[in-house]
Amino acid sequence: MPTPLPRAWLVFLAASTLSQLGNSVLWFALGWAAASHGGQVAALVLTASGLPWLLLVLVGGSVADRVGVRWLLLCTESVMVIACLALAVGLHTTGPAPWLLAAAGLASGVVSAFSLPALGSMPRHLVDDAALPHAMALRQGLGQAVLLAGAPVGGILVVTVGLPVIAVADAVCFAAVLVALAVLRPRRSVGPSAGSFWHSLSDGARVVGSSRGLAGALVLTGAVAAVVLPVSSLLVPLLGRASGWDAGATGVVVGAQAAGAIGVALVITRTGTARQTGQAVALGLAAAAGGVALVASGGGNAMAQAAGAAVVVGAGTGVAVAHLGPFVLGSAPRTHLARVQAWTALAQLAPMVVSNNLLGALAEQVSPGAALYCCAAVLGVCAVAATRLRTAAREPAST
Repeated sequence: MPTPLPRAWLVFLAASTLSQLGNSVLWFALGWAAASHGGQVAALVLTASGLPWLLLVLVGGSVADRVGVRWLLLCTESVMVIACLALAVGLHTTGPAPWLLAAAGLASGVVSAFSLPALGSMPRHLVDDAALPHAMALRQGLGQAVLLAGAPVGGILVVTVGLPVIAVADAVCFAAVLVALAVLRPRRSVGPSAGSFWHSLSDGARVVGSSRGLAGALVLTGAVAAVVLPVSSLLVPLLGRASGWDAGATGVVVGAQAAGAIGVALVITRTGTARQTGQAVALGLAAAAGGVALVASGGGNAMAQAAGAAVVVGAGTGVAVAHLGPFVLGSAPRTHLARVQAWTALAQLAPMVVSNNLLGALAEQVSPGAALYCCAAVLGVCAVAATRLRTAAREPAST
């Protein structure tokens, strides 16, 4: 049986999951409003949110390690409460004007660059190392559930209560995190790092390169993210349109992948992770590769096959992530937790910016199935590479 999770982690996880749900609902609503102004405005809002995140996330990780994750999160969540309330006033006064939506995206992107590395490091501040896989599997399952529920809940609320009320509700969700942070104290606290800010920033890259197994794990994380994340967000919708499926059928396939990931996360929460990290990650990625290939062959009238295969994709990636996540976070020295999380986030999302365009072009020029087969092949290579993962030293030396 896995080590029981401390109450402090469960309280913080409940508050942060509520905040994640509120943010997911709000961003569906804002995306829907932006789409009413046309594709260029919708793209502008997404760029306003995503570009600052990419540019500042390493800075955010360094700041979190210097001032302490709790204090930084108290600041960022307070800013988001104020920003959501200001957005609600603006939406009530002017409606969803393009400039207001872009400003909201910019504020969210900047704040997220500082808050997400800190949030990602919280498991090791609140949970003992023995319970780390259990804690991260629970967070993974809840995160997948939020992603699955965000759009439907957002659609209902847009119709029933409107954008200003949704923004106020998101402010309340961020306030819940503030309350949790105010009453909780990290079980394992590390003092602010010394030295100049620029030294602190560059030291994160040094630790990633020198910690045993960490650089390879981040490269593997980026390669997997580059071909897994576009499956549900890009390639399955393209396959659905090419196969003549309606939106409902396509949504079932996308939801099936999320359901597979949620199921695995809940099982691992109860049973714990395998002792051989590399073999477990390899097995999960091999299953995901087979599932993606079956999704590719499930076009036309084989929607049921595609949905079943999508469950396998979600379950396989769920197994891989549930073992790879604790491996990466557990490999980081406690003085560099947020910086390593910033590098992890960058490794996940930066390659996807490139792979989305490459896979989209391949799907358009050849077929969505060909792009999916390409993803399956890359996952197979990643599965082979994962067998080389080795347990990292718990506390690498740092300066």
